[in-house]
Amino acid sequence: MDKDDLKKLAKDSKYISGIYNYCDRWCERCPFTSRCLNCTLVKEQFGDLEEIDEFNEAFWNKLSEMLHSTLTMVKEMAKEQGIDLDSMEMEEEYNNENNKEENSLAYLISHSSKNYAKAVDQWFESNEYLFLEKEKELNQIRIISSQSNPIQEAQDINDATEIIRYYQWQIHVKLKRAIDSASSEKSWDFDEFPKDSDGSAKVALIGIDRSISAWKVLLSLFPEQAREILHFIATLEHIKKSVETQFPNARDFIRPGFDDIIQSG
Repeated sequence: MDKDDLKKLAKDSKYISGIYNYCDRWCERCPFTSRCLNCTLVKEQFGDLEEIDEFNEAFWNKLSEMLHSTLTMVKEMAKEQGIDLDSMEMEEEYNNENNKEENSLAYLISHSSKNYAKAVDQWFESNEYLFLEKEKELNQIRIISSQSNPIQEAQDINDATEIIRYYQWQIHVKLKRAIDSASSEKSWDFDEFPKDSDGSAKVALIGIDRSISAWKVLLSLFPEQAREILHFIATLEHIKKSVETQFPNARDFIRPGFDDIIQSG
């Protein structure tokens, strides 16, 4: 594609200006690839973008419904395991080290999100056998029974794992950017303009929401890992509440394309 063709595409009104500034860079799962110039430039990798958009929108809508419909059940399960999803475990660390200049809610958010990402790596590495055993179990069910849907269950495991693994480090990276941006924004005198810190924090919050939903899927499929999985959910809930405290306007940030189209539709 030459320079003139690129300029022509850039002027096309179907493309949303700046949509890629506050996305999660997961083009294969994005419901707006057909309206993103970046994706169009590499559309050979993705095929029919509009068809993919419809599929991905349905995928994320299903996950969003799960987040809201099962939270009460997860809280009850956590309580049985002695885990309080509503408590703020990070406060203890904060109080024990409150003389450190670096110790602030922002520091604890960054610290906790990084620890979460590392813990996820460790959990998947130490529990690889679980997925192999589940695969054997599902294959056996498929052979001897027509009453269940092992193919769908296998797909659910794959989708949930894909989501958790994609966002585990991105959550930390986006929160680090939000914290760094907030620090530089202190010298600004443009409160009426959208802040990069809020936009970055919102992307992180979306990743947290989706990760929580994905962990809930694994919770239902691997009940023997309930305590460990519930701990991950609790950690994400704690990080989410801290981020919403540190960046109270993040949820209201309007991301080009994603939020203004949804709200006006």
